[in-house]
Amino acid sequence: MARTTFSGPIISGDQRFSPVRNIGYTDLVQSALLDFSVTTPNTANYGGGSGVFVNSNNIPNNSAVIYTPQSGVLSNTGPTVASAPTADTSGTIYRGVVFYLPYSCNITDVIVDVGTLPTDGSVTANSIQPYVSNNFATSTGVYATMAAITSATRGTATYVGTQLPYASATLQDFQNPNTNTQPTWFSQVVVTLKITNTSLTTPTSGQIEVTLRYNQLDMNIGNSTTYPYGNFD
Repeated sequence: MARTTFSGPIISGDQRFSPVRNIGYTDLVQSALLDFSVTTPNTANYGGGSGVFVNSNNIPNNSAVIYTPQSGVLSNTGPTVASAPTADTSGTIYRGVVFYLPYSCNITDVIVDVGTLPTDGSVTANSIQPYVSNNFATSTGVYATMAAITSATRGTATYVGTQLPYASATLQDFQNPNTNTQPTWFSQVVVTLKITNTSLTTPTSGQIEVTLRYNQLDMNIGNSTTYPYGNFD
């Protein structure tokens, strides 16, 4: 068994330069399982907390930094950390996952699998409303739309017209916090989970897995004079 990391994009096929080009992008996946009985950051399946989202790819979950979207405008002082997600209140709990991507990726799916509904031991959530955006969101976001989930089931994303340009080429959301280091830009996909029921307090159990599927696109395809059918090398 071996592990390796590619800067990407990863493209495969056996006719790279022919007019009959049969190459395709690799389907990439990031995911995080939120177990609300796990309250320690940097622990497998850490579920986050009041005002705290997670990021992981399951290796393991840690407290996520959410950056204020920059819309492709570089700052001499670097990216700005956004305000924390709304703290827990009686009846409304926000939890979520932050995914960091190369910018200009194509989002192919967002999946929210509710294994068991969150509960505080007395009250069980009766609605989980996902919002998919480039920041903490309390309404429909820029990247995708999802319906409320009311039972242990799977929810998947749909896309309205205004979201399609951004879902097909994710934004330059924040610049690299490490100065003078490539890449210059990252995309940030934040899946906010609004968990509700009358009198619900901080959940002590329940499991939700959030999965993001995407392709890392090659922004130079078709623009190379050396390889007029795509600069795959």
